Amino acid sequence: MLSSLEMCAGAGGQGLGLEMAGFNHAVLVELEAAACATLRLNRPAWNVVEGDLRHFNGRPYKGIDLVAGGVPCPPFSKAGKQLGENDERDLFPEAIRLVDECRPQAVMLENVRGLLDAVFDDYRNKVEKQLKKMGYVPGWKLLNASDYGVSQLRPRVVFVGIRKELAAGFSWPEALKTEPLTVGDLLHDLMKVNDWRGVDRWREGANAIAPTLVGGSKKHGGPDLGPTRAKRAWAALGVDGMGLWDEAPPRDFVGMPRLTPRMTARIQGFPDAWQFSGRKTAVYRQIGNAFPPPVAAAVARQIFAALSTKRIFKAA
Repeated sequence: MLSSLEMCAGAGGQGLGLEMAGFNHAVLVELEAAACATLRLNRPAWNVVEGDLRHFNGRPYKGIDLVAGGVPCPPFSKAGKQLGENDERDLFPEAIRLVDECRPQAVMLENVRGLLDAVFDDYRNKVEKQLKKMGYVPGWKLLNASDYGVSQLRPRVVFVGIRKELAAGFSWPEALKTEPLTVGDLLHDLMKVNDWRGVDRWREGANAIAPTLVGGSKKHGGPDLGPTRAKRAWAALGVDGMGLWDEAPPRDFVGMPRLTPRMTARIQGFPDAWQFSGRKTAVYRQIGNAFPPPVAAAVARQIFAALSTKRIFKAA
């Protein structure tokens, strides 16, 4: 089985995807206590290291197959100031350091679409140059979560670097030929848990996929579904985006319901069995900031296939 080291593991979105693709986690590094508790709650056997990535030593994991992670997105997000390398939260240099220390067969990093903006051309070129010097063939790709079965408009940039001798075996995943479920169809059973009379009518109106879920940061208030434009998009689907509810709407509820954390997790592509640790705000931030597991799995399967060619040649 191929092994992985995951940085900034969060609530396990990418970790789940890697697991689905066949990778075995050697270690997962995460700073936030609530996210670490979530990882341990769902996968007690995973080696979760709680702490600052800047203080994590990758040398004990030298020779691992894959280094992966979703480094913080605010330095490149249009919702922020796009400070890039001048943002204290920029962990791309730490990711490069870990790759240098571990020298894996492949690298997989995920971030927001803003990283592909022209303002970051020099930044991306710098990252590519560093990895090429270490012997990797780098590439960036904008992937839409809705192309991989996720009922959400969630464009994400994925960086993949493969060792030169294995790079020819890698190709980006192709989009699925089937459309993802609408929000109404996806959440109908969860919305009707308390026998809400209006659930069927609501499903008819929620006839598109969701806008991008926004996890936010500790600098902002409680859980809501994003800025004004996002709230308008949610309202068009019959969802009140001003916050989250603990439970589905009651039987005689009239108006626009709010989502529950479990509903947002399903929209993000988490399986219903995946549990989240912490209070509602902490839980929603974990969900909103996650890499959808089906998208992570789609990319990871392609990496797994490329790395497996080496194993096949060795066996022969």
